Amino acid sequence: MCGIVGAVAEREVRDILLEGLKRLEYRGYDSAGLALITTDATTSDTRINTVKTVGKVNKLVTATTKAKASGRIGIAHTRWATHGKPSVANAHPHRSGDDIALVHNGIIENYESLRTLLKKQGYRFDTDTDTEAIAHLIHHYREGNKHSLLSAVKKAIKLLEGAYGLCVIDNNEPDKLVVARSGSPLVIGVGIGENFVASDPLALGQVTDRFIYLEEGDIAQVERESVNIWHKGKKVKREITTVAHQNNDSDKGRYEHFMLKEIYEQPKVIKDTLDGRISKTSVLEQAFGIEAPGLFDKVTSVQIVACGTSSHAGLVAKYWIESIAKVPCQVDIASDYRYRDIIVLPGTLFITISQSGETADTLAALRYAKKLGYVATLAICNVATSSLVRESDINMLTMAGQEIGVASTKAFTTQLTILLVLAIVLGRRTGLKPAAETKLVKELHKLPSIIEKALGLKKQIKTISKQFSDKHHSLFLGRGIQYPVAKEGALKLKEISYIHAEAYPAGELKHGPLALVDNKMPVVAVAPNNDLLGKLKANLSEVSARGGKLYVFADESINFASEKRLKVINVPSCSEVLAPIVFTVPLQLLSYYVAITKGTDVDHPRNLAKSVTVE
Repeated sequence: MCGIVGAVAEREVRDILLEGLKRLEYRGYDSAGLALITTDATTSDTRINTVKTVGKVNKLVTATTKAKASGRIGIAHTRWATHGKPSVANAHPHRSGDDIALVHNGIIENYESLRTLLKKQGYRFDTDTDTEAIAHLIHHYREGNKHSLLSAVKKAIKLLEGAYGLCVIDNNEPDKLVVARSGSPLVIGVGIGENFVASDPLALGQVTDRFIYLEEGDIAQVERESVNIWHKGKKVKREITTVAHQNNDSDKGRYEHFMLKEIYEQPKVIKDTLDGRISKTSVLEQAFGIEAPGLFDKVTSVQIVACGTSSHAGLVAKYWIESIAKVPCQVDIASDYRYRDIIVLPGTLFITISQSGETADTLAALRYAKKLGYVATLAICNVATSSLVRESDINMLTMAGQEIGVASTKAFTTQLTILLVLAIVLGRRTGLKPAAETKLVKELHKLPSIIEKALGLKKQIKTISKQFSDKHHSLFLGRGIQYPVAKEGALKLKEISYIHAEAYPAGELKHGPLALVDNKMPVVAVAPNNDLLGKLKANLSEVSARGGKLYVFADESINFASEKRLKVINVPSCSEVLAPIVFTVPLQLLSYYVAITKGTDVDHPRNLAKSVTVE
């Protein structure tokens, strides 16, 4: 979730670093800083000049301008607190003495023992972070020029336990960056007579479109005219990849917020996700990769692992996979998966779902799963170059484009789209008839236009959102496959409006949640036209009888009428199989407009980050 930018060039790099940090703001952070090696024009002496601030990158821009910070080599960072509160002292870069400065993504699990060791060596700790121990450790090996910076970093990382992406500068070697990757992504941006480092290629789109993606365990020395990489002690070559940047993703255009822009992009990105994956009547399963058909032939059960919004996509997929493919499916939260006794049934396909492909818990689950005997690993992800994609046997990319709003919208619906396609592919092997597949595929072709119609509910939803602005709690209800949709709706509301929202299976109301219902707590329900509609209506009557105010998103074909304490929002009619995707959209709009009414920071909600790269 933190962001790293580094540069070594013949020109001044301060503005390059700051622009890189601005491009990474979507990831979420609480402080920012940079360090530049500054050369005295008179004496040619060098020193490290560090500037750090709490809050937005704009504060850092002001502070660096005031400090007249300059240099042709430097590192920068946006931090999301894991050790120690957000503060100037705890912000990166961290230093050891006058010589070493570094930035770090990840978590060092043995930092306390390292601090104890380094204190005995005479080092003083001025922060609460785990990162400061790395700086002192490198300084310890570097002291007295016994080792080069590269050698000191190589020695230091051997003692580190946990995850790290490191970028280090040394005042004694003011012409190079040393970087190391283990469990946290890093890329090298290749220029002409200058080179760059970042945790995300997006940060460097203004200076290069050529990147080297460091592999797990890589260490690199980056200079103006050269990049040298080592892996397990041996010098290696890594391919340079040209990445076409889509600048429109970083521009809000006519929209007030990225989240609203991304909600409205869903018809297009769903269409893009389906393009090349389905024909008029069938799924083109080769889109999953050359090896996929043979692997799918072996699948007799499915295990899905994901976090947050992606885990809700997995819960919806469980219904599809079991109803369409008739294959048992289990869903686990990634952060818990490794900490229980796993029983892997023969023929089980292991699926990970992630927007960024760098979610630490999901990556750790994948690496653990690869030791357990699954038939194959499949990544459903939005980033082609991510660790999750590169480390899985096969993958299917969502085509959502860059998602900048912290609260996921278009990434979620494109994940659902891919998972429905996957259920059809697996169903071919378990008795799904060609005619049934054709029917499902034709429904998928309709999906973008139905989503477009659902976006037309904006005006109604904007009106009812004002009735949530003074509320502190809300309840979301759904039955069957709509329960995960209710969970996602509740998550969105709490993420960006800070209203406590809880989702329940509607049938469970009488087993506890009814005790909470009164006229001060809005109850939101999703009501598609399916076999559970009658039971859902009975559940909603229980709420009305106790004075609760209901907001029901109902399929327009069921003629659900508004009453005194019941507000019905008619959702465009759709097939039962598409309903989880379609009903998600108005819930996204509800959370957005409630947040607007409350005046919260929609794109950057407090305490949250876009890409969670720590456990």
